[in-house]
Amino acid sequence: MQQLVEYIYIVSAALFILSLKWMNSPASARRGVFAGEIGMLLAIAGTLMGFQVHNWQWIVPAFVIGTAVGVPIAYIMPMTAVPQRTALSHACGALAAALVGTAEFYQRQPQAATELRGFVMVALVIETLLGFLTFTGSLMAMGKLQEVLPQRPITYRNQNAVNFTLFAIAAGLAVRLVLVPTDTWLFPIFAGLALLFGVLLIIPIGGADMPTVIAILNSYAGLSACAMGFALNNNLLIVAGALDGSSGLILSIIMCRAMNRSFTNVLFGAFGQVQAQAHKGVQRSVRSASAEEAASILESAGSVIIVPGYGLAVAQAQHKLRELAEALTRLGADVKFAIHPVAGRMPGHMNVLLAEADVPYDRLFEMDEINSEFAQCDVALVIGANDVTNPAARHDKSSPIYGMPILDVDKARCVMVIKRSMNPGFAGIDNELYYMDKTLMLFGDAKAFVSEILKELPARVGAG
Repeated sequence: MQQLVEYIYIVSAALFILSLKWMNSPASARRGVFAGEIGMLLAIAGTLMGFQVHNWQWIVPAFVIGTAVGVPIAYIMPMTAVPQRTALSHACGALAAALVGTAEFYQRQPQAATELRGFVMVALVIETLLGFLTFTGSLMAMGKLQEVLPQRPITYRNQNAVNFTLFAIAAGLAVRLVLVPTDTWLFPIFAGLALLFGVLLIIPIGGADMPTVIAILNSYAGLSACAMGFALNNNLLIVAGALDGSSGLILSIIMCRAMNRSFTNVLFGAFGQVQAQAHKGVQRSVRSASAEEAASILESAGSVIIVPGYGLAVAQAQHKLRELAEALTRLGADVKFAIHPVAGRMPGHMNVLLAEADVPYDRLFEMDEINSEFAQCDVALVIGANDVTNPAARHDKSSPIYGMPILDVDKARCVMVIKRSMNPGFAGIDNELYYMDKTLMLFGDAKAFVSEILKELPARVGAG
């Protein structure tokens, strides 16, 4: 039986690796998800087969409850809420790892001198530290994504010093527990500090950095599971946790490069505070347009590049946007979608929304692929994407987004921006793009405005 379990674990590990590989491309992402699900099913079955289970009365009800909660979430939760759903998943996984570590610590106390020595205890404290801080940190991230908590950074004086002090105390207690694992009274204090640190780590981070934060929390949860594998002597947990932790770290690095930011700046820079504008007192005007005027411009355009952002997700306008793209294509326009790596509230957020609306994969282009085409584009239609289209990132050294790679929408012959108001984006600054002569502001809800544009397009489009 044990040999069979080892073979099952090898197959599961291979499926986890293939899952990550296939999810690199939208065309193979469904296959990747399916491979990951089969791999996890085999891993659970193998674990139940290979280890003597004494308390099925706990496992079976937990399985039923988990299924009863998970299945409705998968079907009911809208795709626009995927970031919040992802943060909640990180919280649940991390809490599970932390609770397993806690149970192992207390369960092994009678034989602490032999079973909690050296490496095992190191793995347990790492597992519980990362698990508890990821649990509360993910809940804070979910609160910000759901706008239950303020989108702007929550800061106070000497905040970073307080955070580092708390972490240092927690790390000191961890060392003490490794050296003297029988000091059980220290463990609740250690766990409480880890939970508190997770809260304090996330609240000073602004909404613009949520894609990177989600990737980092994903990495923490994976590393916690990896440490749990070492503590339980489970090779598959080690492999799965290492894959999760390393992939989350790599994705975090990609996100930071996409914003030209460092990890320390993301975690401790309080990016997103509303900035005092240099032009204070100077009247700046914008050109606005109606849906009829926008439809007239789009009707005569030979090429259109659509730039989706968080405003698209808020308005749930992805299906109407697909209809608009199809209508313009029937009119003879070449329509493409430009995707910035950090557009939306999580990595790949825009790809997920557009895939839900059945926008063809070959119409989606990453920033590096599409930027050279804006100069030859007739119309760039921006929907809710703010900071990732701000030209200040190229030349204004005083700007908090200076140096961040952006989509070159300002090079298009005409720019149209659908936005509710002139309020600044997550970076807290005005977008220079909105004040350019070639830019038309289309104020209103994205879904409603796109619907109005569709009504204004020629009747033959709808008939086509």
